[in-house]
Amino acid sequence: MTANAFTRRSLLSGALAVSGAALLSSCATSGSTTAAGGGGNGAITLQSSLSDPAPKAALTKLVADYKSGKVTLNTVAIEQFRAQLSTYLSSSNPPDVLTWYAGSVARDYASKGYLLDLSDLWEGNGAAANYSAALKDLSTGSDGKQIFLPTNYYWWSVFFLKSKFQKWGVSVPTTWDEFISLCEKLKGMGVNPLANGIGSTPWMASGWFDILDLRINGADFHKELLAGKHSFDSTEVKKVMSYYDQLIPFFDPNMTSYAWQDAVTPLVQGKDAMYLTGAFISQNITENPDDLDFFTVPVIDQSIPRAEEAPTDGYFASAKTKDAKATKKFLAYLASGQSQQAYIEASKSSNLPTSSDVDTSKFSPLVQKGLKMLGETKQITQFFNRDSSDALQTTADTALTQFLAKPKQVDSILKTWQSAAQRVFDA
Repeated sequence: MTANAFTRRSLLSGALAVSGAALLSSCATSGSTTAAGGGGNGAITLQSSLSDPAPKAALTKLVADYKSGKVTLNTVAIEQFRAQLSTYLSSSNPPDVLTWYAGSVARDYASKGYLLDLSDLWEGNGAAANYSAALKDLSTGSDGKQIFLPTNYYWWSVFFLKSKFQKWGVSVPTTWDEFISLCEKLKGMGVNPLANGIGSTPWMASGWFDILDLRINGADFHKELLAGKHSFDSTEVKKVMSYYDQLIPFFDPNMTSYAWQDAVTPLVQGKDAMYLTGAFISQNITENPDDLDFFTVPVIDQSIPRAEEAPTDGYFASAKTKDAKATKKFLAYLASGQSQQAYIEASKSSNLPTSSDVDTSKFSPLVQKGLKMLGETKQITQFFNRDSSDALQTTADTALTQFLAKPKQVDSILKTWQSAAQRVFDA
């Protein structure tokens, strides 16, 4: 699920927080006035959904400090933008720069010819040339061109409290077998090994599905599955569910009563031990934030390149911009380490910077570790709905919560899931 659903504070050291001015959105008309491919100084329009006071002020200042051309910033609610995005991009005079997130939506719009080719920003001395290979892969369309410019992201991993692990005399597992053995040991001690909250937030059940599919079938298969190129009742998915089934005895039995936030309480109390969730969990660890740590889900198949779940926000540009040079110059400005650093100092978001030029020396050890992990991973995927659609997420919510309740009915559940998914793809 998108990070927009949460207010994430204090993940970065002290009050510092990161979020390259991203996850933005909409209004409707473009301010571009110069000829296509013009001299690079034409007026352009940026559509933004950063309507909360601090992020809005931070982006407003960033735009005001841009000295290489006139930029008109329009800010509206994100749901309005979501509903009108297709209309914006297909109109005769779209905004020059729009903000959204990486994943299937960006790739789909690129395949329709709506998005500007940003490949040169990823090459040579381009603003994104030093971004990780995983971020470049994430920002690439089906034709091999880069069509997205990421400016911030956050990671999903298995979070735990170091003091609790020390109290229980256990350590971080490095293999799947060690992970299962750890769960068995904790359960034997009267501790629920795995926290979760799938009551009013049933999409949390997709977290384990996503990461297990990445570990078993790989990122490419996972993205293709969510794009309708594979079946949810296929042999590959059934294998994923067999590993998911191994975890069911270890979940907190009250997980169907919890929202994701509620599930943090038994973790802090020591009733639960580990929680696969996003780094936004840090906002709920207030008494001793330095006690929070994480590890990645262990490798299951050594032949599968390691991928991690990291919802990523940023920008794409309209292919109809009247001054591509000016648009790219502004995007390069937003993506620079200096701009991301300026935004860090003014914003209260907790996303991580994508630029390695941002000064991370004051970031907490947890965030330093998260940045290192994401920098080393081979591929990055988004959460289930970001790599598919909100409509497909609903089918996953139904199927996976049913599976967690009645795992022996997995075959019929997957068959029903595929039928529901197909209706979404056919719509």
